[in-house]
Amino acid sequence: MPDMEDTQVGTATRAARPETVFDWVDAEAARREAAGLTRRLRSRTPEDDLLDLASNDYLGLTRHPAVTAAAAEAALRWGGGSTGSRLVTGTTEGHTELERELAEFCGYQAALVFSSGYTANLAVLTALAGPDTLIVSDAHNHASLIDGCRLAKGQVARAAHCDPRSVRAALAARTLPRALVVTDSVFSVDGNAAPLTEHLAAAREFGAALVLDDAHGLGVLGPGGAGAGAASGIAGQPDVVATATLSKSLGAQGGVVLGPERVIRHLVSAARTFIFDTGLNPAAVGAALGALRLLRAEPGRAADALRVARELSTRLAEHGLDTTAPDGAVVSVRADDPEHAVRWAAACRDEGLAVGCFRPPSVPDGVPRLRLTARADLTADQIAFAVGVVVKTR
Repeated sequence: MPDMEDTQVGTATRAARPETVFDWVDAEAARREAAGLTRRLRSRTPEDDLLDLASNDYLGLTRHPAVTAAAAEAALRWGGGSTGSRLVTGTTEGHTELERELAEFCGYQAALVFSSGYTANLAVLTALAGPDTLIVSDAHNHASLIDGCRLAKGQVARAAHCDPRSVRAALAARTLPRALVVTDSVFSVDGNAAPLTEHLAAAREFGAALVLDDAHGLGVLGPGGAGAGAASGIAGQPDVVATATLSKSLGAQGGVVLGPERVIRHLVSAARTFIFDTGLNPAAVGAALGALRLLRAEPGRAADALRVARELSTRLAEHGLDTTAPDGAVVSVRADDPEHAVRWAAACRDEGLAVGCFRPPSVPDGVPRLRLTARADLTADQIAFAVGVVVKTR
């Protein structure tokens, strides 16, 4: 008879020694390393000499004096943290100003600021969907939307990428009383835009709402960078909700949900990532406000980001590289395999250029890529340098 102290209840498995409990982690690490999928952190310094085409600083505002001064002023006035959840002590006058100005700029009735774009997406999907809801989700949606769909515990239909017919077919087959159509506005891997007007038409045909994640559209698309909703003419519609991040074009941190006032009021009372999360810190609120006001004063920055992206794409394609024709500020260049992508990105870095390296599971189609993010403030010489480095190191 086995010693009862060495067995798990109801099984014949012997208890593991404490030092072996996480042995499976080593096996997973070896598997990732063999497949070329290991991720590693790299610290950067304030004086980094690399030309940065890896970040999401599309408008070049992260270090703009007006933005950093606004962040510092907010921190000095309110402190280093927001001190609590938004419903307790975490809502400052700055949060309220930022929400009002974001809603006005993007063309929606109301806005609600979150600690990140990720938590904003989780909030929308879990508060607007449930077991009685069909969620039609684009096959290439961001991980935060996918996680939100899972947490909502609704029925999820995976629609073909950017295919309104697939969306319509999923909605036509629905048996549940409510439905959401969920999509990125601009997809983070290839920089292509979703057919938002067609998706909204399909949603309306079957009584569904449209939720769009405008993380890569805000600041780049639409009049003066007002976003993909404004660009497609659907911002402010009663059946449209948008999310966005403040950490890309606005150069700060945080997330926002934009939509009808009654939806925003519902999120305040029903979204767990709003109710139970500490409010966005004052410095990030100040930075986002400073960047938004700068963008409104200099609306040409959005067009500059698009121009740079299209020039990068065109010139790389002229050298025979398999690159995307971007609808936003993201330019992808396909690599042969994950290891090739890693080596290519490292070679670019050695030549003075920082680029993104996207591999499974970050790429939904399984094709590894280098990802270049255009910046509105890149000069002609910097564009030429970046193209030259990518071509030289391929």
